[in-house]
Amino acid sequence: MINNIAVIYKSKYGTTKRYAEWIAEELEIPIFEASKIKPAQLANYDVIIYGGGLYAGGIIGSKLVAENPCKSLVVFTVGLANPANTDYTDILNKNFTQELLSKIKVFHLRGGVDYKKLSIVHKSMMSLLKRLVFDKKPLVERTDEDSTFAATYGKKVVFTDRSTIMPLIDYVRSL
Repeated sequence: MINNIAVIYKSKYGTTKRYAEWIAEELEIPIFEASKIKPAQLANYDVIIYGGGLYAGGIIGSKLVAENPCKSLVVFTVGLANPANTDYTDILNKNFTQELLSKIKVFHLRGGVDYKKLSIVHKSMMSLLKRLVFDKKPLVERTDEDSTFAATYGKKVVFTDRSTIMPLIDYVRSL
């Protein structure tokens, strides 16, 4: 395994930070919050593991690694949707060039939400999503994901699971 590895993350509500801490602990590597690292520092590492939460089709803070060269880049995203049945193609294409996507490995992890802690903007976005997507969708067209959204709307839910980092850990250890 390559020894010169770091985890960098950007987290708004804490679930991405939690995953980043678990990854750093498992691999026994340094961890940095994205705002605390300068782009030039990325070149000091052979592998950067970058984690960012998913918000409105974007990976928060991903410009740091998308616009600054990394020798090797592993990305993990954290969002509410179940990664097992979510297509992230549009999000990845919005955040990374095709050239960069061909060189990186991406993992998707499931986070959580506490509606009481959401910013006014995020509360508004969730409310709009509920009205436009869920409330107007006929019952027969609702997916399991829609049902989970409806059942948890306005509440605190945590889907984080330490065991879900293991494919990422195994991948990095294989480098």
